[in-house]
Amino acid sequence: MFGKNRNPLSGKLFGTVLAAAVVVGLHAPGTAAADTFIPLPGGVISRTLADGTVVTIRIDGESAKINPSMGDTPVHRNVWVTGRGSVDLVGPSASTATIKISPGYVVGCQVDISSFSPSENASESATLGSGGLSNFQPSEALGGGITLAPGQAVAQLLLDLEKPDDYGQESHKRYNKVPGPHASVTWVDETFAVNGCGGYAQARSFVLAEIDTTTFIGNLALWGEPFSMG
Repeated sequence: MFGKNRNPLSGKLFGTVLAAAVVVGLHAPGTAAADTFIPLPGGVISRTLADGTVVTIRIDGESAKINPSMGDTPVHRNVWVTGRGSVDLVGPSASTATIKISPGYVVGCQVDISSFSPSENASESATLGSGGLSNFQPSEALGGGITLAPGQAVAQLLLDLEKPDDYGQESHKRYNKVPGPHASVTWVDETFAVNGCGGYAQARSFVLAEIDTTTFIGNLALWGEPFSMG
């Protein structure tokens, strides 16, 4: 179960449980070569809301292609990623709930990013707000360069949706918001460059979902398998 009922005195409370897909093993680090294609298994996770609604998140059709950068030095890599994230609801709140979905990648230099999968009992878990994945302090959306020193990792969000706010000013959302029971995001050959990492570099996908019902809000995250960028 995840999510908490509304408190009539304090308004809507955020009941958050962050669950991570279990992955076994990592790709061994190695030297990136031209057009190195890495098929990835994706994943699936399901959890039940307090009212019995079942939330299922999937990552499928996932792959990465890695090339040395045009600079052709050990501290530069180019990565193209492809995949699809989806969220499905089944049960009492499926047709009335609102889904926010936000996919992205965590990229690390000489960091074991498999440790970024909190357990279901984690006391501090990531939440999905206007800025995206809050406890990772996400940087710019994918598509630019990422500069990392050894021991550093950043979360890169895929979505950057521009729309006017209530006052007509430009605003940016890092998630897509749709009425239930289904939401999905597909990305094809999204590219980013990793600069400054002289050691091994890794990345892994995530899909974050926020389910907003009339009585509570719940958050759930699915993590993909880490892959080596060399």
